[in-house]
Amino acid sequence: MFPTITGRKIKNAIVGCGRISKNHFGSIEVHSDNMELAAICDNNHEVLAAHAAQYNVPAYKSLTELLAQSDCDIVTICTPSGLHPQMVIEAAKAGKHIMTEKPMATRWQDGMDMIHACDHARRRLFVIKQNRRNATLQLLKRAIDEKRFGRIYMVHLNVFWTRPQAYYDSAKWRGTWEMDGGAFMNQASHYVDLLEWLIGPIADVQAMMGTLARDIEVEDTGVLNVRWRNGALGSMAVTMLTYPKNLEGSITIIGEKGTVRVGGVAVNEIQLWDFAEAKDYDADVRNASYSTTSVYGFGHPLYYRNVIEVLRGEAEPETDGREGLKSLEVLIAAYRSARDHRTISLPLEY
Repeated sequence: MFPTITGRKIKNAIVGCGRISKNHFGSIEVHSDNMELAAICDNNHEVLAAHAAQYNVPAYKSLTELLAQSDCDIVTICTPSGLHPQMVIEAAKAGKHIMTEKPMATRWQDGMDMIHACDHARRRLFVIKQNRRNATLQLLKRAIDEKRFGRIYMVHLNVFWTRPQAYYDSAKWRGTWEMDGGAFMNQASHYVDLLEWLIGPIADVQAMMGTLARDIEVEDTGVLNVRWRNGALGSMAVTMLTYPKNLEGSITIIGEKGTVRVGGVAVNEIQLWDFAEAKDYDADVRNASYSTTSVYGFGHPLYYRNVIEVLRGEAEPETDGREGLKSLEVLIAAYRSARDHRTISLPLEY
């Protein structure tokens, strides 16, 4: 159904040269045997000029200009979240595969439109969920898939980070409903993804959110209650107001035959790993933990490896558009719950 690229390097164009783009430039370098940077795009002239000088590739001030002139195979979207839908749809119509940063969209219908556009164009849509590739979470996912917990009773996630007012003031789009979304949609998006990826389909969500300290449109703090279809209950607490710096990004799972807590600043430390039955890979737990000052983790190059294998026709995508839509659905349900003061049941559409 989808065209493959063989016999040459895959040409990747990076759109948006902001703070997350360095992970993509670095990932292309890691996979230089199979992928090359074909072009860059940014609407800030100084940023664009600096990156053009650094990487010595064609530079474009708009996606439309890039699509008209570049022979890239895939476009990687690193722009503000509210721009993702229109850019993905435009790139798909131009015959390009697309990789987009999280969240794939800030509105449910936009996410659906992105998938339909890529389906119609027969082009791949990859939604980046690099945290899934963390060694700590890979071990946790394996334990869940092997049913080592028995029945899962309770799940809790914390995202206790900080984003000062200066962060939101650094760009007009930050902290807006249209372009950014709040603490859940933006900063905690990868943690919302863990709710469904690790535990399974969600039945109901209840949320309360508030803008307690920052001068922004969206929430800086919130809580979420979850009931999964398998009967498990859970919760999630998120704030961008932690003093004085990022404190914790964690998940705790309590089950019939096991309890695990993965913590640290960004689920980078396995702090508790206790099961009724031991497995040989339990010895890997200590080595799976790692030190980091970055909330992004080190999963981008690993995510890129899957993208390359998919475009070569050698693998299936780990997180395509439909997989990315699962966390967007939970996010939209949470915002609706907080707005309407009621429980929202999934799926959103029947």
